[in-house]
Amino acid sequence: MSTEHLVLDPATEEVIATVPAATAADVDAAVQRAARAQRAWAAAAPADRARLLRRFAAVVDEHVEELARLEVREAGHTLGNARWEAGNVRDLLDYAAGGVERLNGRQIPVPGGLDITILEPLGVVGVIAPWNFPMPIAAWGTAPALAAGNAVVLKPAETTPLTALRLAELALEAGLPEHLFQVLPGAGPVAGNALVEHPGVAKIVFTGSTRVGKSIMAACAGRVKRVTLELGGKSPNIVFADADIEAAAAATPMSFLDNSGQDCCARTRILVQRTAYDRFLELLTPAIEEIVVGDPSDEKTQMGPLISRTQLERVRGYVPEDATAIRGKAPEGPGFWFPPTVLTGLAPDAPAAVEEVFGPVAVVLPFDDEEDAVRLANATEYGLSGSIWTRDVGRALRVSGAVRAGNLSVNSHSSVRYWTPFGGYKQSGLGRELGPDALTAFTETKNVFISTEA
Repeated sequence: MSTEHLVLDPATEEVIATVPAATAADVDAAVQRAARAQRAWAAAAPADRARLLRRFAAVVDEHVEELARLEVREAGHTLGNARWEAGNVRDLLDYAAGGVERLNGRQIPVPGGLDITILEPLGVVGVIAPWNFPMPIAAWGTAPALAAGNAVVLKPAETTPLTALRLAELALEAGLPEHLFQVLPGAGPVAGNALVEHPGVAKIVFTGSTRVGKSIMAACAGRVKRVTLELGGKSPNIVFADADIEAAAAATPMSFLDNSGQDCCARTRILVQRTAYDRFLELLTPAIEEIVVGDPSDEKTQMGPLISRTQLERVRGYVPEDATAIRGKAPEGPGFWFPPTVLTGLAPDAPAAVEEVFGPVAVVLPFDDEEDAVRLANATEYGLSGSIWTRDVGRALRVSGAVRAGNLSVNSHSSVRYWTPFGGYKQSGLGRELGPDALTAFTETKNVFISTEA
């Protein structure tokens, strides 16, 4: 029998919903239903599949505000962020729909006949979404998988199942076939493991910690099951002395405070050239102190609470009471609040400097020259994203080539756009999501040779 899970508002600690938690038997039944739905979906005309996905996008668009408000309550995201996230689901569905009729194979010149490739759907895809960006990351896997002709079983995080459940309802309202897109809330060790180990699931898309990602990869290896992993990060923000220091300092706070620092792309390692170090800190201090932390439903709020008490205690563990730091303000009382914090004076190999805190905490480290900056930037097991601030175009290109990360920005902090590929080096993940090739990641390539000789 299914158990139940309480969903809390992280800003107040109030219970806002009780959601059934799926069992292994529930997952098995869902996968079997998905397999039947997928066969009919794959047989449908590409134009019809594209039309339904566009209709799904339109229905999401009609409910952007509702979805955003739900995200504020279950995840503690600021209202502006939550509206962007709901809009991102809409935009990604639209973008994926455009690829349905362009999922082309190739004709390859060969002697004695005609050789063609055909891209066929995998079947049933399992998507395991995180709690830090529940809506958009769920859509990163779901939208292209559906567009490529697959069915999707989505397991949202235990703490943030509500927007996923609502999206499944909107999919049916838009006219998507029943059981094509199913949402199964549940615990990772139960529902998640059942999805990973199910022989009827052709691929797992997982976003979460590197530790759990490794265990999923190992479990998938036994069945040679495809996997896409988007895991941890400890991204550098490299500021050279020739950069616009004022602009770099002004942009730094939200590069690691967005979503309360619960972002794999957060620029939590601020590397500043030694000759500009004092000036940068002088500019950064008031910028951090002025960040508005509070009620996430208030339009003026820039940063909300952490997701849970467990996460709050984890973040606290990285910041000793006597640490030398620039600190902002955070509410007191109920809720999982932690102030914006920038640690200074740490050794480059201190835990807070190399481990993923996943909270509103960054460290500032000085460097001497370009070689030193690259060395520090790469001195971590992760390689997801990063930023480079310089007016020297040659330096920007050299450093971009030398930093081992999948997503870099020059004179900005942008990492994720649904029309460009996203993913990490090293232990930040495996494979790429989003961008023009997203649909092909959910297909098999079949090669067919047709002899023209009598």
